[in-house]
Amino acid sequence: MSEAQSNQNTGGETLLYLTDEQLRQGIEAMFFAYRGFTADPDRILATLSYGRAHHRALHFIHGAPGTTVNNLLSILGVTKQSLNRVLRTLIEDGLVESRVGRQDKRERHLYLTEEGIALERRLSDAQRARMRAAYKQAGPEAVAGFRRVLEAMMDPEMRRQYHGLREGRG
Repeated sequence: MSEAQSNQNTGGETLLYLTDEQLRQGIEAMFFAYRGFTADPDRILATLSYGRAHHRALHFIHGAPGTTVNNLLSILGVTKQSLNRVLRTLIEDGLVESRVGRQDKRERHLYLTEEGIALERRLSDAQRARMRAAYKQAGPEAVAGFRRVLEAMMDPEMRRQYHGLREGRG
């Protein structure tokens, strides 16, 4: 067979066997794709003296307005100190608003301001354009397969969070 060798097991499922070299090529492709995926937003962020952590915070706050700091900590998998530095900057610069929780006064709920929404849109538009072009070139079967591969690489807890975010958006 060409790049991958398929065999049938007794259950009738097709198994895919990849060589170490094919896996290495896939890993390298992911590294280079990630560089491309982040390059456009990085250029925008650099003009504002922000980094990818700021972008990730804006992205997930936009996707779940009112999310708590603790929820954002869980999604991003960063330390509280690291997230607080990022949030402090975004709040001071007028991109994020932090509101005290109504039921639990210890909670802080995060919302993007109009300026935050505008920046998040610029960053996401750049990534959407790149993904749209890649998906169009690869075709619908590749799009579905790519999503399945990405989900399969997630740890179970990350996959649960990912599905929770998708379900929360309706």
